[in-house]
Amino acid sequence: MTKLCLKTSSVALRDPITPNELSDAEIYWTKNVQQEYFNNELRLLQNHQELPKSSALIRLLPFIDSKGLLRVRGRLHNASLDCITKQPYIIPKNSPLTTLIIQKAHKETLHGSTQDTLNYIRNKFWILGGRAPVRSFILKCVVCTRYRRSLAKQIMGQLPASRVTPSRAFLHSGVDYAEPFTLQTWKGRAARTYKSWIAVFVCYSTTAIHLEIVTDYTTDAFLAAYKRFTSRRGICASLNSDCGTNFKGADKELKNMFSQNSEELKLLASLIATDGTKWEFNPPAAPHFGGKFEAAVKSMNYHLKRVVAEKTLTYEELSTVLAQIEAILNSRPLCPLTEDPDDLNVLTPGHFLIGQSLTLVPEPNLEKIKINRLSKWQHLCQMTQNYWSK
Repeated sequence: MTKLCLKTSSVALRDPITPNELSDAEIYWTKNVQQEYFNNELRLLQNHQELPKSSALIRLLPFIDSKGLLRVRGRLHNASLDCITKQPYIIPKNSPLTTLIIQKAHKETLHGSTQDTLNYIRNKFWILGGRAPVRSFILKCVVCTRYRRSLAKQIMGQLPASRVTPSRAFLHSGVDYAEPFTLQTWKGRAARTYKSWIAVFVCYSTTAIHLEIVTDYTTDAFLAAYKRFTSRRGICASLNSDCGTNFKGADKELKNMFSQNSEELKLLASLIATDGTKWEFNPPAAPHFGGKFEAAVKSMNYHLKRVVAEKTLTYEELSTVLAQIEAILNSRPLCPLTEDPDDLNVLTPGHFLIGQSLTLVPEPNLEKIKINRLSKWQHLCQMTQNYWSK
């Protein structure tokens, strides 16, 4: 019996795990946890009886699905959302499974905040008192504790018109440089290292973020990064930045290039002016005027330092990490999450870019499924997929 178990275990480790196996395991453990913690509620619902008013589930209007799992009923049956998002599985806040789910979500969001982690979890699970256990887990996270800092407390001024006027994404943008980052030319031995920067572009109206790698502090390098940015996001009407002296972590040459009186910056301003873009500067010695892109740089460093730590990456590896961080930042909630099960999917900057959060799982192909087997939302998805096929 022992040899058989060892052999089975080795096969399981050698063969890749399929999505169906992960889904079956997820359903199995969810059902076991619900039977342990919500046994009384399950018994009452199976006998078609009402829950007592003292039950913690009564506000969620729970029901038992075809697989025997407790799910949130809510009032979003006709909403244009995925079925599991509208009616997530109910799990307790103190179970080992809940801790594993929070741990996975926190890791998938690259050590995201309470809002980011809870938003990721609610795509499939509804944790009772969800914010408290998520916040408690993040406070105990060793990596997050190491990088946690106290927040600045400044009296904020009036927002400029570009921040409060509706416009397309990145029509009014800000740019800032993150601190230098060391890259290596290739993997393996005898690899040379060189310094690079990350240009952070942030949209003033939607808070969307775009990240570009800049390999040196010349005018041509920044102009190349700016062209890559505008080619993907569109030409800006205005581009805001700090004066060179306000750039944190920048070398002397980079600060000189972005000085208001430098010839390089005059050349940059004149080149982007041909596309109708106006370069605007924040007042000297006033870094709080650039709070929008300073916060974007801080958020980018928050994930980058936790993921990369002290490792030295190649250009391709850093580009991949930055693309993932960009997707996470553009999937962060723009408004606080509530405990209301009828609350719609949270608004993110990704909704202004592609119509949904960038970290959502893609929808399955429904083209060959009969209409009578589809829900109303799945029928709409099928019509859209047929349109794209044509």
